Amino acid sequence: MKFLIIRFSSIGDIVLTTPVVRCLKKQLVTAEVHYLTKKSFEKIFEANPYIDKMHYMDENLDALISTLKQEDFDYVIDLHNNLRTIKVKRALQKKTFSFVKLNLQKWLLTTFKINKMPDVHIVDRYMKTVESFGIENDGAGLDYFILPKDAVPENDIPTSHLAGYIGIVTGAAHNTKKYPLHKLAAFCKSIEHPVIILGGKEDAETGKQLSAIDPYKIYNACGKFNLNESADLVRRAKMIISNDTGLMHIAAAFKRPVISIWGNTVPSFGMYPYYGANFLSRQQNIPYDILQVANLSCRPCSKIGYNKCPKRHFKCMEQIAVEDVLQKTNARLGR
Repeated sequence: MKFLIIRFSSIGDIVLTTPVVRCLKKQLVTAEVHYLTKKSFEKIFEANPYIDKMHYMDENLDALISTLKQEDFDYVIDLHNNLRTIKVKRALQKKTFSFVKLNLQKWLLTTFKINKMPDVHIVDRYMKTVESFGIENDGAGLDYFILPKDAVPENDIPTSHLAGYIGIVTGAAHNTKKYPLHKLAAFCKSIEHPVIILGGKEDAETGKQLSAIDPYKIYNACGKFNLNESADLVRRAKMIISNDTGLMHIAAAFKRPVISIWGNTVPSFGMYPYYGANFLSRQQNIPYDILQVANLSCRPCSKIGYNKCPKRHFKCMEQIAVEDVLQKTNARLGR
């Protein structure tokens, strides 16, 4: 049977679909699994052994649809469910199983703070799309594979960090999901442990300002490495401190401890760190901490985020104390 799985964006959302890919490929021995996403995310699946063929969306959607028709899929698994995926599904005219986005529930939560979201992680909601094939969640968590060429050489990491470091993810798609720079700076001044600042080119200035606090203790890796190289730095970290963003989910895929900091979004959306039932059953403690301001009347203000706080006070992040982040970090380090 030939399957097309669709998820166009973003990094974290795509990584969260990997259990569907793995379980489908391993449990249905006749499955040929194709995946459709944006070209900018091809690194995520470059080494994934459970995908037989990748397809990429560019500006010419009609040309892409023509190519997909030639594949003659048996089934389409739509894990994005938006206008573009609807167009693809209609054009292919194949039996489709689509992810239920719960937009009404999200609207109630962001607009009226009425929480009707199910207490189910989004991974398990993704898995619903393949359950009619007899596919079950294998409990192995998320996948992220890195080719040897993307392993960061040791001489690209400061010698002072080779014995172990904390990774701090500074970026996010929207500013209201970012822990403020002044609070990150206070944390970096206080923590007595090597730190690597992780992020893209857009985070380079933030990384530069943080590393200037103590160039020996703090290494700025923002914009210096591609996605898989950054993922390798996540894999090698003792622990990760992250906003609600893609590298947080990559950290969970590598079973790294995570301190997860939440601003305008909330874990109730079902996208908190996911480790899989097998890993959790072997742990004495939950491998992640969630830091958030509970019972804030304006939170969540959006299911995605904004460039700046709509209320102009940014209490959802400003009220998360640096001391709390330090306490959770030192506890994870065994101090």
